[in-house]
Amino acid sequence: MRELSAMDFESMLMSARWTLALAAIALVGGSLGGLAVALARTARSRWLVHPARAFIILFQGTPLLMQLFLIFFGFPILGLDVDPWLAAGVALILNTSAFLGDIWRGCIEAVPRGQTEAACALNLSDFDRLRYVVLPQAFKIAVPPTVGFMVQIIKGTSLTAIIGFTELTRTGQIINNATFAPVAVFAFVAFLYFCMCWPLSRLSRRLEYRLSASLR
Repeated sequence: MRELSAMDFESMLMSARWTLALAAIALVGGSLGGLAVALARTARSRWLVHPARAFIILFQGTPLLMQLFLIFFGFPILGLDVDPWLAAGVALILNTSAFLGDIWRGCIEAVPRGQTEAACALNLSDFDRLRYVVLPQAFKIAVPPTVGFMVQIIKGTSLTAIIGFTELTRTGQIINNATFAPVAVFAFVAFLYFCMCWPLSRLSRRLEYRLSASLR
């Protein structure tokens, strides 16, 4: 056991960048996957709707921790070696895709039906209707909940500590095991999470207010 030092706090502060990096990977990958899931959920073909619905039910209905375990410990059984970076990235991307896909599906369906009917009256193709009419309006509606969900992504990265990914929570655990100062260590970890999440929560509420004001 040793004393808690300024170097320990600096280590926790520096490890926050890996939390943000992992959250960015989940957001970018999950946005691409979420868009595909949302478009599939709102498609006319049941061959797209049913798999997309099953995907959402599966990943929303199981804990993220279990998804991390299955990917990190399950892939080696199949002969595929995965490191904590890859396992954490894949699990968070899939989980984020399911939630963003459901959020964005609701945003697409929130676009007034008259807009779609007008696009059909102009004889626009399905692709042009989505590109020029539906998605631009759905994007405006989707911004507040998407920014709000980024908070959940950042907090969800803390679960990757259980598979050995050295982000903020894992660094705090390592330092606590060496210093046995859980109050100081985890209070600082919580403070860093608050500093990352609170601005996004404020931004989400502000965007939601501006959107509701513009729709009045």
